[in-house]
Amino acid sequence: ELDLRVHRVADCSRISRSRVDWVKMSEGQRFQLGTVGALSLSVVSSVSIVICNKALISTLGFTFATTLTSWHLLVTFCSLHVALWMKMFEHKPFDPRAVMGFGILNGTSIGLLNLSLGFNSVGFYQMTKLAIIPCTVFLETLFFRKIFSRNVQLSLLVLLLGVGIATVTDLQLNVLGSVLSLLAVLTTCVAQIMTNTIQKRFKVSSTQLLYQSCPYQAIILFLTGPFVDGLLTNQNVFAFKYTPQVLAFIVLSCLISVSVNFSTFLVIGKTSPVTYQVLGHLKTCLVLAFGYVLLRDPFSWRNILGILIAVVGMILYSYCCTLESQQKASEASAQLSQAKESESDPLIGVESGAAVTDAGVQKGPAWNSNKDLHA
Repeated sequence: ELDLRVHRVADCSRISRSRVDWVKMSEGQRFQLGTVGALSLSVVSSVSIVICNKALISTLGFTFATTLTSWHLLVTFCSLHVALWMKMFEHKPFDPRAVMGFGILNGTSIGLLNLSLGFNSVGFYQMTKLAIIPCTVFLETLFFRKIFSRNVQLSLLVLLLGVGIATVTDLQLNVLGSVLSLLAVLTTCVAQIMTNTIQKRFKVSSTQLLYQSCPYQAIILFLTGPFVDGLLTNQNVFAFKYTPQVLAFIVLSCLISVSVNFSTFLVIGKTSPVTYQVLGHLKTCLVLAFGYVLLRDPFSWRNILGILIAVVGMILYSYCCTLESQQKASEASAQLSQAKESESDPLIGVESGAAVTDAGVQKGPAWNSNKDLHA
């Protein structure tokens, strides 16, 4: 009878473990699908808004990028407010100081990036964007003790080399532009790291964080945008002639920006700031390729070589990250299964002299002394 009970409990334990493993596998597959969806949404929406803004700025002459970004954030907040009213997500308030600081920092980083582009050459601005990845790696290693393997570092180096070959042309340096670029890199890195850490620390989704931080970002850029744009273009955004065509592209740009802002927070929350920057360089390569194929922009073999090297770096980075994630998951699963087996293996319980009931709960010893045996 004891042997039958032991086998029944062992079968129940195996069934429960298999169910737990199946649930974990399902959750892992859903997470991977969600990550792929977030990355795809980010690429499609970002490339779309670049094309739209290129037509708005280059063709129609609307060069007020900072003010346009403030309108993007305002439309994003209104869209999320409607989604909240329709109960598409739940409002989850948390530390207001963290939200305010994060929103102000994010808005400041956008303004500094625009100033960096205005006071530097295009080549130096591209170098500024390339510097964001090594700066992020350095900050995460220094303050969060995050370890980046040599394979990941090598893949990032290949990626940066390819993007540099494809995009960097001239490097005209000046003191003011260099200071602005340094501040832009630091604020962008810290803001993207905070995007990831805040979501994990306060257990909020990307939508909840974006909804609460959008007003602060929009206010910062709405107040400083006209001044920054006037400084860069020597034009007044309020004196611009808004034709129906210009208004149509502005509305289209604002609508696409909702997807861009949402996917940005979603990607950083599901992956990491470094992965988001890698994705950003993929967008740059796609925009260059699109401009060459459809718009007949000037292109050279150097651009093609740089894009190919960058794509190799992205593939290597994706492969290394996937491999490391699988290794960590298998190690964690092995440790968890060993811990469960050592805690609940019925054979171990029987060998140690404990009786096991049908429910799998250990009772007192089946025999405690020689007197029980004699009886």
